[in-house]
Amino acid sequence: MKLASNRLRIAAAACLASAFAALPAMAAPDLVETPALAAAVAAGTMPPVAERVPAQPSIAPMDMPWQEPGQPGGRLNILMAKAKDTRQMVVYGYARLVGYTTDYKIAPDILESFEVEEGRTFTLHLRKGHKWSDGAPFTSEDFRYFWEDVANDDKISPLGPSSVLIVDGEAPTVTFPDAETVVYSWSKPNPYFLSSLAGATPLYIYRPAHYLKQFHEKYAAPAALAKKVEESGQRDWAALHHLNDRQYKNVNPDLPTLQPWVLRTAPPAERFVFERNPYYHRIDPQGHQLPYIDKVVMGLAGSKLIPAKAGTGEVDLQARYISFDNFSFLKDNEDQYDFKVSLWETAKGAHLALFPNLNVNDEGWRKLLRDVRFRRALSLAIDRHEINEVVYFGLALESNNTVLPKSPLYKEEYQTSWAVTDLAQANALLNEIGLTERNSEGIRLMPDGRPLEIIVETAGESTEQTDVLSLIGDGWKNIGVKLFSKPSQREVFRNRIFAGDTVMSIWSGLENGLPTADLSPDELAPTAQIQLQWPKWGQFNETKGQAGEAIDMPEAQEVMALNDAWRIAGTAEEREAIWHKILKIHKDQVFSIGIISATLQPVVVNGTLRNVPEEGVYNWDPGAHFGIYRPDSFWFADPARRAASD
Repeated sequence: MKLASNRLRIAAAACLASAFAALPAMAAPDLVETPALAAAVAAGTMPPVAERVPAQPSIAPMDMPWQEPGQPGGRLNILMAKAKDTRQMVVYGYARLVGYTTDYKIAPDILESFEVEEGRTFTLHLRKGHKWSDGAPFTSEDFRYFWEDVANDDKISPLGPSSVLIVDGEAPTVTFPDAETVVYSWSKPNPYFLSSLAGATPLYIYRPAHYLKQFHEKYAAPAALAKKVEESGQRDWAALHHLNDRQYKNVNPDLPTLQPWVLRTAPPAERFVFERNPYYHRIDPQGHQLPYIDKVVMGLAGSKLIPAKAGTGEVDLQARYISFDNFSFLKDNEDQYDFKVSLWETAKGAHLALFPNLNVNDEGWRKLLRDVRFRRALSLAIDRHEINEVVYFGLALESNNTVLPKSPLYKEEYQTSWAVTDLAQANALLNEIGLTERNSEGIRLMPDGRPLEIIVETAGESTEQTDVLSLIGDGWKNIGVKLFSKPSQREVFRNRIFAGDTVMSIWSGLENGLPTADLSPDELAPTAQIQLQWPKWGQFNETKGQAGEAIDMPEAQEVMALNDAWRIAGTAEEREAIWHKILKIHKDQVFSIGIISATLQPVVVNGTLRNVPEEGVYNWDPGAHFGIYRPDSFWFADPARRAASD
């Protein structure tokens, strides 16, 4: 779950885009028919590969040290905990209009090329002959349909286009010069546009128009559409359209896609099958159409069972639902079950952080949590060194929720301020607030007489969080604060925070702990409901004031103003200065309480699976977990595995 989502943005998108758009195209090799599709081609039920890929396909260079051209075939087994995790195949598949390279630069992917003028006009060039997974042409009509008939239809999109597409209240001018060209233009620069297209949860500015028009009142016959609405049980045609148009959620097997694998199993189910997209746009240097792997099978299991199943050979690729505390068990089973477990770096600002809910409904708690002295005291009473040694074998970084040392924006004070154990100062701060009364157990009393007992809510998916909270609780007892942990299902966990029912939660911190000044700091400002320390302020921003609460805390208002200033900053120096002002405010205000960072993520890989790097970075955005390493290029070296698709 993307609970600490950032929407990373590139201010220097224009120069990056121009550089990558200008790269010379690699000469396309002779195409080789995919063995799994050869029978259908011979029978005439599917076109040959030369008619399935674009005229100028995207050629995977296979030039990284861990990569080599492979052979097609086989079935990849993965495990997820919930049916809604089908969306992870959109994350891992990572087919995007533009995408991040492994050095976090933006390059064309689905697009053949693009140009950017002055950071405000983006000309997107599609690949001639590119097709959806059902064989229908993918053209600028799919972009027109999105813009005119989805984003600007008040029944489907009552709030209008995504905020990423609005610059200072101005929507873009969108034109479609020909079937392979789309132009987005604003009067001012939009530094968010390209990186939104490249995100783990991408901004979709296109739709399969040929499929969705049957659900739109503008195109469908009224009687036929009314019948579809009635049969679906939806309230109206717009709800029916939305039900069938969820590209990221990936729950509709009938919805055409551009991803490498196509969902073939309708939910609900306990096992989801994804088959290769026969019209996928990428090929390898030898002329094989990607993906190499014919089929991905996603089984469902309880989140607590997944590490055990991964450690007994039931998966071919797994990192989700596995944590560092599973590493020893997995390592012990490598040889017996023929898999390799690697440790990838993580790039979050904090692997774990506490999030005081500054928008909590309870007035007593709201007042206390908004007092910076209280947040500082709680942070000072955490023994991060003990947590590091006991839970992470001393391999993690004891740190605030902030940028990591490898970031050019890093300063030691951002990492350590209010993040060293000092019980004397913590007790002094609580006394200064006036929390001097205690009950018979030595627990301080709140101004209204309630004991100072903090319930920290978790998503209940790992014993790791429970172990860490137990150690934090030991430290807090020394300052007269009692900690209780409360696990719940992830969706319940999230909704309680959004509603203001949660006092404090634990989750991961900043999505990208390695930003540069040219990446937007909007994750550090109250911009999104998903931010656990101020969800109602974020919701207010996302809904343009129609929901949530207006920011009423000066320090948060200042961060929001600085974030707005970054967006219009004219130079790299100005952007860097703004970043440091924001990081300093976070250092002083302790809006979130970082515990530990720079941990390692176990990644289980089948012994015959190739092109998966042994050393990688496991990050949500940018990175899309495995996505940045292009799972469409993963392949099985064992011929028996390639031959076994069922």
